[in-house]
Amino acid sequence: MATARTERELFTILETSAEPESSTECDSQESPLNLSADVKWLEIPNRKQDSDEEDEVREEEEEEEEVEEDGEGENGAAAAAAATAAEEAADAASFIAGGGCNIILVTGSNGIKHDEEEYAEDCYYSTSTNCSDATSNDSDIDFSDLEEEEERRGAFRLDDDLDEDSPDFWGEPDQVISIEPFSAVSGPQHSLGDDADTRDYFRLLFPDSLFEHMVEQTNNYALYRQRRSGKSDPHWHPTDVREMKAYVGLNILMGINQLPDTGMYWASDIFIGNAGFKKTMTARRFEKLTQYLQLCDREAEPVRGERCYDGLYKIRPLLDVVENTMWDAYTPNRCLTIDKCSIAPKGRFSPTQYMSSKPVKKGLTVWMLCDSRSGYCHRTKIHVGRPGDDEGASSLGYRVVTFLVRGLERQYHHLFMDSFFTSVPLLQRLLRDGLYACGPTHPGRRGYPEVLRPRNVGKLCQGEFYQCQHGNLVATVTRDVKMVNCLSTNSAPGIVGISPGRQEHEKEEEGESDSMDGCLGVPRPLPLLLYQENMRGVDLCDQLRECYQVGRPCKKWWRYFLWFYVNLCIVNAYIVMRESRGGTPPAGFNGKQFTQRHYRVRLAQQLIGDYQGARGMERAARKRHADSPIEYGHRLERMSERSRRCRNCTNKGLRHESVFGCKICNVHLCRGGCFSEFHK
Repeated sequence: MATARTERELFTILETSAEPESSTECDSQESPLNLSADVKWLEIPNRKQDSDEEDEVREEEEEEEEVEEDGEGENGAAAAAAATAAEEAADAASFIAGGGCNIILVTGSNGIKHDEEEYAEDCYYSTSTNCSDATSNDSDIDFSDLEEEEERRGAFRLDDDLDEDSPDFWGEPDQVISIEPFSAVSGPQHSLGDDADTRDYFRLLFPDSLFEHMVEQTNNYALYRQRRSGKSDPHWHPTDVREMKAYVGLNILMGINQLPDTGMYWASDIFIGNAGFKKTMTARRFEKLTQYLQLCDREAEPVRGERCYDGLYKIRPLLDVVENTMWDAYTPNRCLTIDKCSIAPKGRFSPTQYMSSKPVKKGLTVWMLCDSRSGYCHRTKIHVGRPGDDEGASSLGYRVVTFLVRGLERQYHHLFMDSFFTSVPLLQRLLRDGLYACGPTHPGRRGYPEVLRPRNVGKLCQGEFYQCQHGNLVATVTRDVKMVNCLSTNSAPGIVGISPGRQEHEKEEEGESDSMDGCLGVPRPLPLLLYQENMRGVDLCDQLRECYQVGRPCKKWWRYFLWFYVNLCIVNAYIVMRESRGGTPPAGFNGKQFTQRHYRVRLAQQLIGDYQGARGMERAARKRHADSPIEYGHRLERMSERSRRCRNCTNKGLRHESVFGCKICNVHLCRGGCFSEFHK
């Protein structure tokens, strides 16, 4: 094994101080990646030996063979050892740097000029690497040597079963990358017309059957609780679909008009209380719906340890419906993102997971498959077990990714994921299923090339990178801000990009000179460029979801998932509506731009409608009590030894305390006219 310094010299691919012999500027003004439009792509072909140099090398080898054959005694043995050492050094240099010197420099408007030259014979791609939604036939790369490409692809298929830990698995980064074009139909899939409104798009993701199921299980759970306690709840009466929709609509509005406490929405203070909330239902009715809200049959819930036990039993009816509607309403585009999001609960729950590198350090984990461009969430998977219950991070990530991409086989999507998921076995599995992937990984993972591990690579300069290849699978190690190890099956080796530098006015303000170091960015290999540009789908979805939370903090873990999926359906419905209408707002909207906030307010208003049922029922009950409160059990009596604030005076903005009140209503009232006035 060569020393670290020798390996560095062999591994060095990018030399910014060296002047390239030839370079070619792409004719296409459109970037071959999802990068900025002002980026220009230039390629520096590999320096190959001329025919004369090859003849000289061949003659030297023949002379060494003759010396080895004619050598006798100690001189012959020494010559043979020298020849063997020379061959080993040549093989090491060929393996490490043989095909990895081809790079593409990306420069902006920084004044750098390059000579143009044809380079068709040195190209790597067989198809375009554009990860946009529409496939393009305009390519800057010539498609030549098709027969050789097919041979390489055939050889890769035969070597699929080769153990990734074997020394013969990884080879020189000079093989042809084969990427099949993406031609599937993608985007919103529905039959809504131009007259469809916000509620119609929300119904695609959250159908009315879910509201009916929530009403049924909530009424059943209220009776179940009363039977268990042995006494009836005088403030509860069965709910219906209209009231449940109004209840969800109020929770949506609470995410827009956020107040510290739920009761403040019904406060008598004109600066705090909300007239719309008071008109829809009373605070007591809202609390009762929150208390008995349920999604499953609690009487039939299996006990932990039983064979049919399900950790997500309490939200399983919701998951069965929402997972199908999210998948059917929007067909995935070409580039997809897989990442985790966290839900921060107010309590201690067993499914909670600690993640030191995430903004939410401790929370409930949900893995998501989102569109890289729009942020639409296609599929989710909830983490319900402890980290110790799994065989390892790589095994868990393997199962999560294969679950999320079910149904996408042979559609040639491009997946981008973080280091928790990326591994050699996973990328091989996805490649066999017709899916390409890219993402950073840990250098200690199984199958990662030994020659690219930190102890063999040593310390790299910023922008320096090394690569190994096995068919479409390319392993890269580079130094950006820190050391980055990456695996990809959708990017060719030996291609880097240098992002445009800072603007001229910024340099003038700082008093810097117009030098190359001041206007050039850090060179990045193609896998890292693709990852940085397309690993944003889950982040976009989280930004839309976190702007306006739905639901209030509680002590039940499954309710966080309930409001999480309600909020996720709102985000997805907004994305479907925005792409279906091309940015055109629905009828009746007079603003300039229809944002997510407008969508949520309009949806909540349509869910609530003209519902005032609960308030009318309580008004009628209070009217009956006012005729003869004693007949209905309401009477003024001593409530406690300690005086408390009178409810009737508090509603009027006054502060009076009393030890008397009504036990049926469970409120303190003054002995004067507050008792009769309150019951009216």
